[in-house]
Amino acid sequence: QVQLVESGGGLVQAGGSLRLSCVASGRTFSSYVMGWFRQAPGKEREFVAAISWRGANTYYADSVKGRFTISRDNANKPVYLQMNSLKPEDTAVYYCAAHYSGSYYSISAYRYWGQGTQVTVSS
Repeated sequence: QVQLVESGGGLVQAGGSLRLSCVASGRTFSSYVMGWFRQAPGKEREFVAAISWRGANTYYADSVKGRFTISRDNANKPVYLQMNSLKPEDTAVYYCAAHYSGSYYSISAYRYWGQGTQVTVSS
C-alpha cells in the first residue's frame, strides 16, 4: 500500500556529512510524524530522530543530538536527515518510518518502514 524509499547513504570518512532522504511512493499517505531509525550489525534497531507534522517539533536520540538534523519541506513531503560530524559508531542501515500511534521514540509506534540505506563511516 505505502512504500517508503530511503536514499543518500554511502561511505564517508569520520567527520564527514551525509544527507538521507525518504520519499513515500505507491499511494498517497498522510502522517503527522516521520522518524528515522538505524540498525548496526549485531545490535537492535534504535531511534535516531523524528519530526512532527509541518516540522514544528523535532526529537533526537542523545547519541545524535547536535550532529543530526531531521527536516521536511512540509507535512507529507520528503523527509531528510542531515548527518554531520559522522562517527564510525554511526555506521548502520538507516530506515525511515511513518508514525502510527504511540511514543515517537518507540519502534512499535511506527506503521510503515522503508527498505533502509547503508551508511558507513570509516575511521
